[in-house]
Amino acid sequence: MSVLTSPRGKVEVVHCRRTESQDIYCIKNLIRKFTQKLFGKLNIIYLLFNHFHREKANLAVTLCNDKEEIMAQATFVDYPNWNVSNQDNWLSVFQELDSEIPCTPLNTLFMHLFVAVDEYSVGCCREIIRTVYKAVPELYFIFLIVPSYMSLGSTLITVFEQVGNIPSLMYDEDFAVHICHRHRHYPQLHIRNARVEDHDDLMPIFMRHDTLLKETYGEYFLAELIEAQDKENHAVVCEVEGVAVGFMSVCSRVNMQLLHECFDLGPFHGLCIPHPDDVLQPPEEQGIEGSQDAELSSSNPSSLKTVEEPQEPLSPEAMEIIQGRITDEAPVDDLFSAVQSGNSSEMEDIEKFSQQSTVGDTDCDGSYSSLASMLLPKETSYFRPTYKGASAAFCIQLFCIEEKYEARSLDFMNFVFSLFPDKNFCIISLPHLTPEFALIQNFVKIVPFNNCTLEQDLYVFHRAGLLKSINIRLATLLDTPGVENLVSTLMLNKSILADLKQYNEARRDPDGTSMKAFVAEVAEQIVGIAVIRDEMDIEYIRSHYNIEDFIYFSHHQREEHGHLYHFALNPIFRHYTKFFLKEILRLGYKSCLYYPVYPQLREGKFQSSSAHSLTSALHYLVPVRPRRQIVYPLEKLGIHAPSKAVSKDPLSYALNHTNRKLTLEPKITVNAKIVVVGASSVGISFLETLVFCHCFNDKDYASMSLCSWVNVVVGRMTAIDRAAKHVVVSKEEIVLYDHLILCTGQQYQVPCPTGADINQHPTNREIPNSGKQRYTDKVPRNHFTLNDEEDCCKALSWIRSNSIITEGNIIVYGNTIDTYTTVETLLNVGVRGSYIHLVQPPPTSTVTCINNYSVESAVEDALRAVGVTIHRDALLAQWNDGRYPDPIQSACFTTPTKPFRLTCCMFFSFCEKNVDYETFKALNDACLVYDSRLVIDTNFHTNDVAIRAAGSLTKFSNKYYSNEWTHSSFSSKEIGFQLAAAMLSLFDPTLEPVTEPPADLDRLIPMYKGAKIQGGILPGSYHYLHIAKPAIPTPLEVQMAQPSFGSEIVTGNAKNGTYFRIHINKYKMVETITCLSKEPFPASNYIRLFGQHEQLLNNLCARYEDKLIPDLYSYFMEPWCMALFHDRFIDLRKELRQILTSKEEEDFPSIEQLARQIEDEEISLKEKPRKYLKRVFQETIYKSLVEKSILDYLHYNHYHLPMYAWPGII
Repeated sequence: MSVLTSPRGKVEVVHCRRTESQDIYCIKNLIRKFTQKLFGKLNIIYLLFNHFHREKANLAVTLCNDKEEIMAQATFVDYPNWNVSNQDNWLSVFQELDSEIPCTPLNTLFMHLFVAVDEYSVGCCREIIRTVYKAVPELYFIFLIVPSYMSLGSTLITVFEQVGNIPSLMYDEDFAVHICHRHRHYPQLHIRNARVEDHDDLMPIFMRHDTLLKETYGEYFLAELIEAQDKENHAVVCEVEGVAVGFMSVCSRVNMQLLHECFDLGPFHGLCIPHPDDVLQPPEEQGIEGSQDAELSSSNPSSLKTVEEPQEPLSPEAMEIIQGRITDEAPVDDLFSAVQSGNSSEMEDIEKFSQQSTVGDTDCDGSYSSLASMLLPKETSYFRPTYKGASAAFCIQLFCIEEKYEARSLDFMNFVFSLFPDKNFCIISLPHLTPEFALIQNFVKIVPFNNCTLEQDLYVFHRAGLLKSINIRLATLLDTPGVENLVSTLMLNKSILADLKQYNEARRDPDGTSMKAFVAEVAEQIVGIAVIRDEMDIEYIRSHYNIEDFIYFSHHQREEHGHLYHFALNPIFRHYTKFFLKEILRLGYKSCLYYPVYPQLREGKFQSSSAHSLTSALHYLVPVRPRRQIVYPLEKLGIHAPSKAVSKDPLSYALNHTNRKLTLEPKITVNAKIVVVGASSVGISFLETLVFCHCFNDKDYASMSLCSWVNVVVGRMTAIDRAAKHVVVSKEEIVLYDHLILCTGQQYQVPCPTGADINQHPTNREIPNSGKQRYTDKVPRNHFTLNDEEDCCKALSWIRSNSIITEGNIIVYGNTIDTYTTVETLLNVGVRGSYIHLVQPPPTSTVTCINNYSVESAVEDALRAVGVTIHRDALLAQWNDGRYPDPIQSACFTTPTKPFRLTCCMFFSFCEKNVDYETFKALNDACLVYDSRLVIDTNFHTNDVAIRAAGSLTKFSNKYYSNEWTHSSFSSKEIGFQLAAAMLSLFDPTLEPVTEPPADLDRLIPMYKGAKIQGGILPGSYHYLHIAKPAIPTPLEVQMAQPSFGSEIVTGNAKNGTYFRIHINKYKMVETITCLSKEPFPASNYIRLFGQHEQLLNNLCARYEDKLIPDLYSYFMEPWCMALFHDRFIDLRKELRQILTSKEEEDFPSIEQLARQIEDEEISLKEKPRKYLKRVFQETIYKSLVEKSILDYLHYNHYHLPMYAWPGII
């Protein structure tokens, strides 16, 4: 906040922010004729009407007062206006203008527009300039170019001074060049050695941050620290106008042994000077396989941590070191060849193994990550280099600076490096919950080893990182040796070099697409390489990804979209990554870059991830959410179907993006260790919401590439140490956490036989109720509980390798829907129906797993038709007649009448789900409150503030008096989304903290509204889908008998496989959908019908009553309903509702207010309320506003919805 005073003495409190699209209307009102002459009328029109100020400007700043009224706006771009030069070669023009001004693309921006309220214009201009210099520490010059005959006016003349004239490329006139220097607005700080007399200036700064040092070491600890300086310890300060405003204490004594044990320092040669006895390569018998690709940075791209698989250490070839001392003045040979590549965590994606039959909303989770376990390797012992040389690092012990000057923190580094001329590295260790501040944003965060228990994060800065002479340019043939040296340790170096060669030879790739290669150069040495191509699949990207979360797509030309194939940058220059990206956009005439991450899946199914080398720039890109797609009836739509670019099969890659305005956008790193236990729908939804801030669907795994942002470990949680805040995995590994999220869910357990001897002919009534006993003997090798995709793969492998298809009985035990889908899978892999026995134990509830008699009878008829035997109310008594159970050769059961015995070669168990015993033991031993489930409150908290839990693992505390409602009653994905939403305020500083309700009001459990979904392929090859609102399970017949039930719409016949049922509640909303079909159907489309009003479905009830809908499957394939399935239809509904609830006309209430007045009988009507509201709607402005909103929606989304017509195309 700053205070501006006008010449007339008026005062305004103002603040700066990034320009937003809605600012354009106020900015237009601030434009004067003088503004148009100064910046160019055509330029201003382009800026405003094409949203250039927001879309393509590198930095656009708006100044507002405390009422959020816009006082001023300025737009800054990295190339000149008025066409005085091309955007890719302006530097030579300005160097000729004044060679004494050391302007470079790194330190220069150009002002393209400035407008302000006249009365405060001088103060506004100075405040914006100061803010820009503060926001961009590398910036030293701002240029303003105007026609030479124009004066700058009374405002801009106060900050700019003329340095010369240059001609225009397009106009036959000269233009005046004006410059604004940093030192007049937000200067560099003066750094010097600390003196004892600085104590009084510095102590207030320390006390504002923390009083611990004073309490520990006494009131004069700082003076004592300054006095204790020697060759190894130095204290320096930064001062402004003779007053110390910042302090740094540095020391050359570093515990290198501890750092080598805890952190992967390979890319920096262990922070040591090279020594002949260094052991950099493993013994020959212990070779290290390189990763699929390595990046030129050892830092982990993720700011979000879960349980992590140990990362591979660096290839020994990468472990060279900088020879000699580095200074700014001296030319350096092979300056950076040493600090090259090392493995980073691979950006793998996990393909969700698709069973033929799945249950959509049930938990398939354990206390381990089943999705990852198929792809991630088991832990092995990795080679670690040994360094014998002396330390080449010094450390920062204490650092503090006035917040006003924090952006200039890097000014300390030149001075402190000069204090240690024999050291090349500066390191700082911080508690990992320390918020990231300006200084460490320039450091490289080091990846800890998997066994590191040090509660500190380590950051490294190299002396060479101070060099400002980095130059980004197009590559040439002469750069090839330098690039070869740079990428020599990368597994995909051949791919990078091949693309570089292709660029140098043809400037196009083999299919004719234009390509460009860029190199980053420092001290005449190549330190970075990037290869881009024109993005040729931009229609697919727009239609399949929410790219419009970041750009206005229509304001970017097709040729301005680029595709990033390779990006590698020496890690000591990692803080220049954004600058490298910004220069790629400027030199390549691009406004957007896209970087896909392909999943590593079975060969031939998808493009291999090796198509693109991994990029160290991923941390500086933003992940783009995948969009839910409409399943189109292409044959029925014919010529009105979307283009092939839109409707083609998904390529399933995770998309990352950057653009011009993001290159100067600050990014906050969250270092909190968030450990998620359990790969359930709840856990995946939670993680995905933190990364993308939206909820995923089942087909999104490949489109998310969570492994790019989340580290995965395969194992079982066996203990929790709440005091030490760590989880024990598989009884060995320790994983530290700051926030522990338990989402393990429930799993099918091995059933415990009752032990009844069937030779005594017992019945179920005679079997003693021994409660829920846990099976503790050896699990038979041919016993299977299918809890995840890996279990299914093992079962299928067993069937194929043991000749089960041709001989032997298979028993499927249980009464859940998974028993039916398993039977159907067995039939489809070739098992004869007569070999399959479906054994159903006595039901524990009056509600069946399908809860629809028509569907159940059709399925049972199909089972009988193929010869499957069904046994009801059967309890497992013994395996192998009570003898050793491995393998199972027979199984005995008791029933209400007489027992029976079945031979068995495979036994599938789907008894009631429960919490895994190891999970329970870990929770119980950690003294977490457990009452048949893990007890939580309404905000997901357990009795430990650092531990949250969600999903079917949990139950609400008894204080809510609502034991019948649990998280199992709701959509797992919505639970995960809400869990993330509850925690986001802890990590996102832009969000306001969630206020806890008063204790006496926190007595109601939350009721979530997302649909519960289950489905699969049932016996008879029936495709089944059931969508319903969250509810306590009740038999369908009981529901239909309720007076408030509403109505149902049913078409087709279950046995014929044409069954479609929709339940419309009393409010005319779709509440339940059940489908049973012999043919596949677009389930994702039907899910979108849930919660819609029947009138939105083209007056569904009226048409059904008039017998106009013989088949709902055909009805929902008609072109009119495609918009209902569109992912942005919900946004249209919200917009229309906002129109009807807002007061659009003066002296007239809104439609919503009228409806309330009618309901409260405040209006006396002579006609029916519906007719009255309809007449008001048509006679007022609301009708035209609604129509315009709908037409705008159809026009904007025409690439998805070309089957609709709108004015202008007919």
